[in-house]
Amino acid sequence: MLFLYILLGLVAVGAITLGNSLKIVKQYERGVVFRFGRVTSDARDPGLTAIIPFVDHLQKVSLQIITMLIPAQDGITRDNVTVRVDAVIYFKVVDPRRAIVDVEDYRLAVGQVAQTSLRSIIGQSELDDLLTNRERLNQGLAIMIDSPAVDWGIHIDRVEIKDVALPEAMKRSMSRQAEAERERRSRIIVADGELQASNKLAQAASAMSETPSALQLRLLQTIVEVASERNSTLVLPFPVELLRFLESNSPRPADRQSRAADSADGSDHSADSDAPVAERVREAIDTAAGDHDRLTGLTGTRDITIAEFMKTTGYSLEELDSMVRALSQSVRSDAGDEDGQDHEAQSADEPTASADTPAPPAQAPCFGPAVGSEPTPPPVVGWDSVTRDHRQPT
Repeated sequence: MLFLYILLGLVAVGAITLGNSLKIVKQYERGVVFRFGRVTSDARDPGLTAIIPFVDHLQKVSLQIITMLIPAQDGITRDNVTVRVDAVIYFKVVDPRRAIVDVEDYRLAVGQVAQTSLRSIIGQSELDDLLTNRERLNQGLAIMIDSPAVDWGIHIDRVEIKDVALPEAMKRSMSRQAEAERERRSRIIVADGELQASNKLAQAASAMSETPSALQLRLLQTIVEVASERNSTLVLPFPVELLRFLESNSPRPADRQSRAADSADGSDHSADSDAPVAERVREAIDTAAGDHDRLTGLTGTRDITIAEFMKTTGYSLEELDSMVRALSQSVRSDAGDEDGQDHEAQSADEPTASADTPAPPAQAPCFGPAVGSEPTPPPVVGWDSVTRDHRQPT
């Protein structure tokens, strides 16, 4: 019976000893064996491994990548801006023996080195670099942390700056700066668009000026677009031909000065020079009278426009302008001669006034209305009046 108890005790001791001597190392781990306090040559690989009970001590080390948050660090940048920066670091153990033997706690050591390196990188950088050039700062920070960690059997995989906290005043200043920059870019874009649009409009205007019908068509399209809208605005287009006529008939300052000089000298040069022009005008109007009668027969009793008259007769706008000016001057000169002859005949028929006879009231000048009478508008010579006068029998 005693022998049985001894046998059971030996079996129990053997089981306990066998249990302590067999260890399991996982795939992502490595085992460092201390025998009598000294590290053996090699680390144990993953799987089932055996050690000497009560002699060897197995310490497992994980080879997985470890993620560690670096607490936010306050610092002053090189351009004297106070910032608060935090980061995250990724590292792993590449030499289990050195990570266990050379440093007491490799996690704490890596965290402290990361904090000091982050403060150093803040002081060496400017604010714009922290905000826009983080990739270069991350690489520099990883090199600074990896330099001492290599001796501990630690490899720094990567370091990322998470957030850069700025003071509220700096945030408002930067927001105003960004808004001003966006406003500048938008104005530049609008100015470029207006420049391109003006160039296109200039090309379109040049093309339309060569074909007046295109300008008329564009005017009609604009009127249709305005009329299609539901509003109470009535659009009446102003005739472009009338504007051209008024512009062509308005005397230039140089012409006024030359005419004033000719009238002051009393020379008859203008009359001599206008004589062939007047004859040319009369011949042209006599020739165009038949064309105008044909146009009137085609269009009814309405007055034809300048464009229709030019298209039918073949005259340009400058020729018509010179015709009207010459004809107007001729009409004024004929009217002045008739008034002079009537005045001479009236003065010859009236008896000579004696000293006792009261003098008749002074007459108003021929170029203005009498006092108290309605002003008489001056004769207007236009395109339609010119053609009508030549259609009437002389």
